[in-house]
Amino acid sequence: MEDQPTITTEALLPKQRWHIFPERPEIAQSLSETTGVHPIIAQILINRGIETTEQAQAFLNPESQTLPEPMEEFPDLPKTLQLLQNAIENQQKIAICGDYDADGMTSTALLIRALSQLGADITSAIPSRMQEGYGINNRIVEEFHEQGISIIITVDNGISAVGPVARAKELGLTVIITDHHDLPPKLPNADAILNPKLLPKISPYYGLAGVGVAYILALSLAKLRGERESLRWQLLELFTLGTIADMAPLNGVNRRWIKRGLKILPQSKISGVQALIQIAGLANQQPNLTNSTTPMKPEDIGFRLGPRINAIGRIGNPQVVIELLTTDHMGTALEQAKECEETNLLRKELCADIEQEAIDWYENSNINLEQERVLVPCQKNWHHGVIGIVASRLVERYGVPVFICTYEDEENLRGSARGIPEFHVFEALQFCQDILGKFGGHKAAGGFSLPAANLPKFKQRLSEFAHQCLQVEHLRPLVNVDVRINLMDIKDKLYDHIDKIQPCGVANSEPVFWTPKLRVLHQKIVGKSHIKLTLSQDLPPEITMAVLPTISAIAWRWADYFPLPSLLDFAYKLRKNTWNNQTAIELEIVGVRLPENPVPLNRRLAEFNYCDRTYKCNITPIGDNWELRIRNQKGEVLAIQTGQKTGLLGISRSQAKTVDISHPFFMKLIEAAQAALGVKLPFFNN
Repeated sequence: MEDQPTITTEALLPKQRWHIFPERPEIAQSLSETTGVHPIIAQILINRGIETTEQAQAFLNPESQTLPEPMEEFPDLPKTLQLLQNAIENQQKIAICGDYDADGMTSTALLIRALSQLGADITSAIPSRMQEGYGINNRIVEEFHEQGISIIITVDNGISAVGPVARAKELGLTVIITDHHDLPPKLPNADAILNPKLLPKISPYYGLAGVGVAYILALSLAKLRGERESLRWQLLELFTLGTIADMAPLNGVNRRWIKRGLKILPQSKISGVQALIQIAGLANQQPNLTNSTTPMKPEDIGFRLGPRINAIGRIGNPQVVIELLTTDHMGTALEQAKECEETNLLRKELCADIEQEAIDWYENSNINLEQERVLVPCQKNWHHGVIGIVASRLVERYGVPVFICTYEDEENLRGSARGIPEFHVFEALQFCQDILGKFGGHKAAGGFSLPAANLPKFKQRLSEFAHQCLQVEHLRPLVNVDVRINLMDIKDKLYDHIDKIQPCGVANSEPVFWTPKLRVLHQKIVGKSHIKLTLSQDLPPEITMAVLPTISAIAWRWADYFPLPSLLDFAYKLRKNTWNNQTAIELEIVGVRLPENPVPLNRRLAEFNYCDRTYKCNITPIGDNWELRIRNQKGEVLAIQTGQKTGLLGISRSQAKTVDISHPFFMKLIEAAQAALGVKLPFFNN
């Protein structure tokens, strides 16, 4: 029908771009045969740049590799150990200056535990996120001096603290910097600096987080004092928590040590970690977690334990976490863990409110993202402790770099930035440095402050920078997809093989699979904003089964796309979900797209739920037009033709009555039916 109206579908789905790694079956088969991994997992290894048997064996069994000794890698480590050894022997006071994120707080707790057990006179301080911002400052230095401190150790900060370190030296203090952030043009005049960024990039220690540097320092000092074994495992727990929560790259020594740490965390010897596991519900939801053969998963830390720690640093008092992770009293630990839980619930509410306000602000604006290529939301009364999380969600939603900010006072703004793969956040901030106050960060994220009067110029400058590196096709969220599989491939055996490439995270991303033309058998909203689905896959004629394969799936925060069309390509991760002591594999949806060869329009049928009622719908050609038909459980049919403002409602066409489809109930019903069918029909012709 040449004159039929154009039907669009893309607006109903997330605007994503998929990158599917090319299949290399010959190399995958060879790797599978020589390493014993599933061929699908072999393809994933190839996608990670692992193509030889030797590379694969080193990756799959990191304990088989010989590591250089930290004393050989870190030039200032021998000097640092001697300074601390002398301080302990002479009972000099040592102070730790930490940071308010998970890395900084676990680093601080790790050194407190270690140095206390090794006989040091130890205290600590963390700057105020709200009043002071990141890193050691003159106030902390001067207070340490007044307390009679002899040695300051920074953890997860200090590499850029030229002024505060100079002040400490003026006051006669010894300063040891342990940090992992990028090196500034000028280093502080500290007595010793331990930073993996001073090492060659090929060093296995290069990707350490701040807690990793603290871990090396503590273990090296314990070994020197003959107490390494008594400290080793409790410090490894804190290393694992902090490294994963900080999203450090999970390669090099991080991969090796975290594999160890994930095995011991379920049987933690630290009261605070036990309390966190209990409060987070991990022990209840994973009955086998207390079994020594069942390691914890990185996502257990990244999505359960880490956020409860980080919430305190964002909107609470970091000393709560320090006490949680250093106390040996279970009652105290449970009290602090409960405060972490309550603070995290508040953090979630703040994030949800700010995210919705930012979405409303954008939707009501006239911003053209293809022209601006960057989003800069800013409002008063947003909590700057959580706006970084909101920035990440806005990037996920809109696919452009986000620089979100709020007011510190009437004249100044503070903000957080998150980028996309083709955009360098720190270079963008450097491009704007003449109109900013403080700023810092790296390729993917950053923080900044600026006078409120400079906000219009800041937006303009960021847009100029974005036009230099971003094309229009970049302005959609990127989904990296590893390999195509069928639902029949998803079995415990495949899931168990995925465990061999754990821990997954930064620099070793979790596998993403895809399956074309999955049918949505059922879908509903769960919680406030998630879609729970049941999916099925049609089988080729040569495969005969009494029952088509089906699987459950969850799409987090996708309520805006509900209901999804009935036939889609899905990209997903695999999860094991335990409920009522029953464990099953389900899909965690990360992407959808329309099939390349979808079902012809006039053969589409769908079932959907609206207002707790089930409806069936289809599309059929009527002359040179299309008609949408929606049938309820009573057999009544609503029939609407494109370009019309009215429809017919009844058991039969001859007895049907005319209804105004601009009525809100009918409009919402029609929208739900179109979404279920995966189409967008033009109604309401003028």
